[in-house]
Amino acid sequence: MGQVRAPLSLRAVAATRFIDGRGEGPFVTKVSAVAGLMAVASVSSAEAQPASDLPPVNVDAPIARARPMSSKPTAEQVRARNALRRAARQQAVQHAAVAFPNAGGLTAPDANPYADAAAPYKIDRVASGKFTEPLLNTAKTITVLSKEVLEDKNATSLREVGRSTAGVTLGSGEGGNAFGDRFFIRGFDARNDVFIDGIRDPAVSIRENFFTEQIEILRGPASAYAGRGTAGGAINIVTKQAGDRNFYNAESTFGTDQTKRVTLDVNQVISPTFSVRTGGLFQDANVAGRDYVTDNRWGGFVSTKWTPTDSIKVTTNYVHTDSSGRPDFGVPYYKQGNVPVTEAGISRNTWYGFLNRDFQTARQDFGTLTGEFKVTDSITLTSRTRMEHSDLIYIGTLPQSPVTTSSNPQLWTFTASPQSRNQWVDVIANQQDANFKFDTGPIKHTAVVGTEISNEKVSINRYTGLSSEFFGAGAFSGNGALSGQSISAPAYTGIPFTTLPSLGTTPTRYDVDTRSLYVTDTANWQDRVILNGGIRYDNYNMWAGTTAANTTKLPSDFINYNGSVVYKPLPIGSIYAAYATSTNPFGSELDGTGTDYGAPVPGGTILGPERNKGAEVGTKWELFDRHLLVSGALFHTTKDNARETVNGVLTSGAAYRIQGIDLEASGNLTDRWSIFGGLVLMQSKVTQSGVASNIGLQLANVAHQSFSLLSKYKFDDGWEVGGQAVFRSKVYGGTFGANTGTLIPSYWRFDAFVEKKIDAHWTMKLYAQNLTNKLYYDTLYRSAAPFVAVAPGRAFYIVTTAKF
Repeated sequence: MGQVRAPLSLRAVAATRFIDGRGEGPFVTKVSAVAGLMAVASVSSAEAQPASDLPPVNVDAPIARARPMSSKPTAEQVRARNALRRAARQQAVQHAAVAFPNAGGLTAPDANPYADAAAPYKIDRVASGKFTEPLLNTAKTITVLSKEVLEDKNATSLREVGRSTAGVTLGSGEGGNAFGDRFFIRGFDARNDVFIDGIRDPAVSIRENFFTEQIEILRGPASAYAGRGTAGGAINIVTKQAGDRNFYNAESTFGTDQTKRVTLDVNQVISPTFSVRTGGLFQDANVAGRDYVTDNRWGGFVSTKWTPTDSIKVTTNYVHTDSSGRPDFGVPYYKQGNVPVTEAGISRNTWYGFLNRDFQTARQDFGTLTGEFKVTDSITLTSRTRMEHSDLIYIGTLPQSPVTTSSNPQLWTFTASPQSRNQWVDVIANQQDANFKFDTGPIKHTAVVGTEISNEKVSINRYTGLSSEFFGAGAFSGNGALSGQSISAPAYTGIPFTTLPSLGTTPTRYDVDTRSLYVTDTANWQDRVILNGGIRYDNYNMWAGTTAANTTKLPSDFINYNGSVVYKPLPIGSIYAAYATSTNPFGSELDGTGTDYGAPVPGGTILGPERNKGAEVGTKWELFDRHLLVSGALFHTTKDNARETVNGVLTSGAAYRIQGIDLEASGNLTDRWSIFGGLVLMQSKVTQSGVASNIGLQLANVAHQSFSLLSKYKFDDGWEVGGQAVFRSKVYGGTFGANTGTLIPSYWRFDAFVEKKIDAHWTMKLYAQNLTNKLYYDTLYRSAAPFVAVAPGRAFYIVTTAKF
């Protein structure tokens, strides 16, 4: 089907001067990110010659003559010699003969450099250089989804990752915050705690996974690593990087929801010192179980790696993504039955938008330039620069204010309320890291000293003129709302709009400067006891306003730290305890436009930062020949100075806590059986509030119990069979505590797939998502009469993969 296009007036992006006058409208830049080094050494040997019985022979020694001293090789000669050595090593690796796959360390050309080669569901290390030990030795729960896990989950978007990962809950948007990727990790809002290759991405965009190597979900406070926010954790997207071996991959997908999807991923070694990786995406799709909703995407990436010497590496990475379609803001709520209307007889397919008005576009362009210089074997310097531009533009319809008092659902009505946003975000950031390795007696240290400088500019605008004259005079209200419409069969869906909407004249603008300094040290005593400590200082300055004359400045300085101890009773196991802090400065939710959404209002109240503290004790073990990583942790996190609204006034006197258990497993049980999953059980409680009835309540918008398990088994003759089970408990609505009495029900979802490896290059997979066509829900809005987002229904996909 064709792409949905917005009218020309809707595609324009606000290009206005920043509030402090230091910059002009949005920019789009191309530069890039990270990869890995390999070094190999060779040895030579000689055999002694046997003795001989021949008669002795006298030979006169030659006359010794003075030899001229050899000249020092030029820099060009050194580079040429190093290039020849690298070429010889690479050729030796590519032509090494091995008896079995992965024997002798041979891996697929496109293998994840951070994963266990024999068990790609298991990740051994995270990509960030701030974590200097393997996951087994790291005193923090970190869930890592490799690209193989993403493929077997059929998780093509970051939203699907959140939907199917234990301990993560999806969140809702509205007028005061963006309809984009919003996640709650361990019960805390993490929509502004998404990172790409270790650099914050504050866009709250709609993210694709075609350029992704792995997704890392850090759990628990992490400001010492990541800066502001991260009360419940953070998400880091690791991008695909250029490698040292050629490969040419293509994948096509066709589905029952009219899905057509093609991806390409190609790596080419140009010379012994330079390689390029590039890829692309095209998708045209509907959404299973939802009428009129579309999900079209396209994009591309290019990454390069240049290693002029053994001690220098320069990588670049640029990614463009473009998502468009008709948005789906959900269905009304049946308050009398305390369920969404689709649980009371209304068709799950019913869509409440306007075909000729509603649209959604999300675009991202980001590039990263990374330089790495190995000064000595014990000192490495890394510099990383990022430039990003993101757009999030939409007009949608919220099904609000339901009237459901009649016993006949056919008589229920609601108000179709317009919601719009034209938001762009510009980011420029630089990180400088120095990694030092040294010993103090028997203790081996790895220290990281770094700085981070960033500037984030945000402009948020809305559309006006959202009414149509083709539905009767005065039917629409002044803001474009249409009331008294049938919930079971809305009659307005296809009405024309001849007047094009236009942008408002006073966008909300934010300008954020951050300057940070951090130090971490890991002390390892004989790989038996490992101590880690870190501290980070952030200078956070924010300007917020609608005009140059209506500006509020919010300066903030904060220090956060972490400390942990790991004891390893055996090389394959660890037991740990950890403590960490984090800070949410006022106004750090950059997609918000109201104080109750975390945004500052010019001339309004300025509050102090929220303070978070987290403790965790746990254990990790590598089982089954170290190809399965299992972990278990008890955690306890508190938030003080939490913001809430009391009698219409924003205050910071609230507090709450979340505690629970987190169990995870990833890797191989046998050489044929792979698993990936987790179980998270949480309890939450409001411990302090200006509203007495809130105290003791559990938190809203959180699934307190969640489970997911992906399992795959390999049979003979290239057959694989697998599936996934996902469970979410009830999620209660509310602004702070669960105080509205609304909820979305718990659910189980089951997926299944069968895969056949046809030959060395071709594979086909049949994937069934939501196998039982379960009616379940992603999110609900926080009000007493919320709208509720319906999750996709059953769909079947045929995926064909070619690898050369």
